[in-house]
Amino acid sequence: MTTLTNLLDFDPAQLVAYCADLGEKPFRAKQLQRWIHQFGASDFDSMTDLAKSLREKLKSRAEVRAPAIVSDKTASDGTRKWLVDVGNGNAVETVFIPEENRGTLCISTQAGCAVNCRFCSTGKQGFNRNLTVAEIIGQLWMAEFELRRTKGIEPGPKGERQITNVVMMGMGEPLLNYEPTVTALKMMLDDNAYGLSRRRVTLSTSGVVPNIDKLSQDVPVAMAVSLHASNDALRDILVPLNKKYPLRELMAACKRYLEFAPRDFITFEYCMLDGFNDSDEHARELIALVNDPVVGVNCKFNLIPFNPFPESGLTRSKNPRIKAFAEVLMNAGIVTTVRKTRGDDIDAACGQLAGEVKDRTRVAERMEKMAEYQKKFGADFGRIVEIPT
Repeated sequence: MTTLTNLLDFDPAQLVAYCADLGEKPFRAKQLQRWIHQFGASDFDSMTDLAKSLREKLKSRAEVRAPAIVSDKTASDGTRKWLVDVGNGNAVETVFIPEENRGTLCISTQAGCAVNCRFCSTGKQGFNRNLTVAEIIGQLWMAEFELRRTKGIEPGPKGERQITNVVMMGMGEPLLNYEPTVTALKMMLDDNAYGLSRRRVTLSTSGVVPNIDKLSQDVPVAMAVSLHASNDALRDILVPLNKKYPLRELMAACKRYLEFAPRDFITFEYCMLDGFNDSDEHARELIALVNDPVVGVNCKFNLIPFNPFPESGLTRSKNPRIKAFAEVLMNAGIVTTVRKTRGDDIDAACGQLAGEVKDRTRVAERMEKMAEYQKKFGADFGRIVEIPT
């Protein structure tokens, strides 16, 4: 049986090379790309301006196949979440957040996540594998044309675009799946595909320093960094990757990235955890960190009310505490916002994405140990112990 080539796996240059292998000229690749990414076409016979001979070649050798939809839920606030099948017992989640002047799609890059941040329910599922280019860009392809079909909007470049912004903030650490993520980003930005501005595509990372530097050279987009702590001791617990790339190294990488980024600031995401990282002293430590004369960086803070899940052992900061924390930062001249929780009634809010993952990392066993320590140390949990791995 012939294995079909999934054309969603190709960025613009790769699609030109593929067409050349078929004996076709480069302009055919642009036509094909527009049919796939602007019209949402997967049937080669419908691509009427392609030569019939090319359509016949494609039907026998290629396909356009996005991950299949397992479930499709819409929250009371209009947030829509799809669970999509990525094979071998794994499924990932993709979330669309509608707002008055834009529509934002949150895309996953891995089946599970190996970073295992303590406040994220994706991490408790463990990690299975990296997603392919087709599985990453296929989420955008699927969502854009599902949304158009729902609204009765005709496909095509003149159809009203439903997704105006993309955030790589779904399941997984994008910079630990580097090449497929970069290829997908190139397709998002290409004018013959989705034509998104670099300012409207945001990659969120927990701090993979070498690949932050690589991204600045390959395809710099807006960047958000999952900070969540004001010092290394605390961040080692919340974001274990910090042990490899501590705060000063991360901040220096962010400063370098701004030389190429489409925005003049880095967004720091900060999950607000009651009695854990939300004191005024923590806020003052953050101010000192971002104003450091050597590694300080122009930034804004996005404070994220924690979305609880049973295994975390953590609770959300109270609203007055979040407000007071924000005021300390703003009084120091740092732009600070508090993220509005969206889609939490269908578990589509930040930190709640879990999907279905066949774990290869024994994370469930480690979470049990975490729960034991929480029970033993109570309110001092996290301040005085290092959770065994």
